[in-house]
Amino acid sequence: MEITPAHARELEKQKQRKAALQGECAAAFEGVDRILFEAGCGHGHWLTSYAETHPEQTCVGIDLISWRIRKGLDKREKRQLENLHFFKAELGEFLEVLPERMRFDMTVLLFPDPWPKAKHHRRRMVQTAFLDEVARRTDQGGRFCFRSDDLPYYEWTVEHLEAHPEWEIDSAAEWPHEMETYFQEMMDGYHSVVARRV
Repeated sequence: MEITPAHARELEKQKQRKAALQGECAAAFEGVDRILFEAGCGHGHWLTSYAETHPEQTCVGIDLISWRIRKGLDKREKRQLENLHFFKAELGEFLEVLPERMRFDMTVLLFPDPWPKAKHHRRRMVQTAFLDEVARRTDQGGRFCFRSDDLPYYEWTVEHLEAHPEWEIDSAAEWPHEMETYFQEMMDGYHSVVARRV
């Protein structure tokens, strides 16, 4: 299949983007091999609060929107939290360039875009391949925490976790850290699930 000039330019931009992100990760994670990972960190309210409360834990958040990352970095600098990192990154690219040694103590998804139309379900962050990769980087007992105001997406996530051989839903588990986020303040209610790596 012949690659068009436009496709070639996009591939080159992607290559440069991943190389830059790889460099940022290498610099930020020198001497670090365990993290709490929040995919789609928004303005960084929840992750900043968690990092402030748990200074022993290296906390990492990613988001696709630049100004959200800037807000997160402002919070980090204001509170001088050396254990907190934010990156502008697409989920797949971040997982691809993250140093292989990195382990996830916990993965958190707070109010991710539910992509409600069936034709868009493939864009949801919770997919079998994503759960595979997170499981690969998570030791036994590590947690996967999901919260959404969208009941169909919550049910989708529960179904995917129940079907996955390396995750087990822990119905007795408490949410790891309560801190009302910008998005949570707008919600009438929400649904949470915590799973553990088996």
